[in-house]
Amino acid sequence: VLDVGCADCRLLTTLKVHRHGVELLAGVDIDCAAIQRRKLVFACSDLSEIQLIQNPFLNSIIMSLAMHALAPLSSDYLVPGDRPLTIELYHGSVMEKEPCTKGFDLVTCIELIEHLDPGDVEKFSDVVFGYMVPHAVIISTPNAEFNPVLPGLTGFRHKDHKFEWTRAQFSTWALGICWKYGYSVEFTGVGEAQDRDVGFCSQIAVFQRDTELNAPVNNTYLVPQVYRLLYKVVYPSLQDNKVFHRTLVSEVLYSAESLRRRWQEEEDGARSDLTSDICGSGSAEGQGVYRCGRSVRVPLLDVWASPRVQALCVDVQHLREALLAGSWVQLDTDGGAIVLPDEDEENEEEEQEEE
Repeated sequence: VLDVGCADCRLLTTLKVHRHGVELLAGVDIDCAAIQRRKLVFACSDLSEIQLIQNPFLNSIIMSLAMHALAPLSSDYLVPGDRPLTIELYHGSVMEKEPCTKGFDLVTCIELIEHLDPGDVEKFSDVVFGYMVPHAVIISTPNAEFNPVLPGLTGFRHKDHKFEWTRAQFSTWALGICWKYGYSVEFTGVGEAQDRDVGFCSQIAVFQRDTELNAPVNNTYLVPQVYRLLYKVVYPSLQDNKVFHRTLVSEVLYSAESLRRRWQEEEDGARSDLTSDICGSGSAEGQGVYRCGRSVRVPLLDVWASPRVQALCVDVQHLREALLAGSWVQLDTDGGAIVLPDEDEENEEEEQEEE
């Protein structure tokens, strides 16, 4: 997803939480300070945006501050996504043709087009639809017919707006795009007037490309030639072997410890007379946790029964192979059970040492 005119990155911040398989989120804005101010607003929430704009020292240290809004959370490391996610922010103009912007599945232009000079709209259209050639484009812009509903408004909604289209003007432009570049369009919007038929407060056009590209572009690893990269972060994912094994070990040990504690509570309740120098009646074939010597064995099949472990390994054999590839989890000689220390034995040893 490429958000053109990303400004304060609010859309990207939302999409990174509800990404549903998105692997690359990119934002570009010609106003570099808008992106930078967003960083500092999150880091220094007690400062107003006006203070940030007027303080050159604060703006000079912005790039060294963490992008709190787009950076991974602790939960992203504890529960990594199934697929990788990269977030990139660029300084650049939508009027320029940047190879990194080609081949995106979705390009969004939220409240952007009205900031362009009317003479630049055609060039904007050519760059987005003719050069980037995304599968889908979402463009929103103010609906001029709705303006009389807004109390106290005279003229345009923002001093930087160069124009504001009526529904008919927006539709005419959008249908021209479809005819010229091979897209279809549907219209919707947000914000409805209760008593007047003036359309939505903000009108939205959703474009879909009519035909697929012969050779899809992989822009994940392209180096920008025109835009300037301001920020990049790569989220942890299970596609990374190190992340996968760390996550798997964590889930396996959690499941095994939970099973062992449950078994221990049942043992204590029944006051089992099993001795510590022989193996119990359980086995590694999934018949339950059992004691063997000075350790407790948790069958791998029981551990794999955990939904979180099953989500990481398709079967017990895959789980066994993944654990044997590392040294964080001890398996028995048959590879059928996880070996955990016997808490009763540890407690007895501690008592003897104290005596």
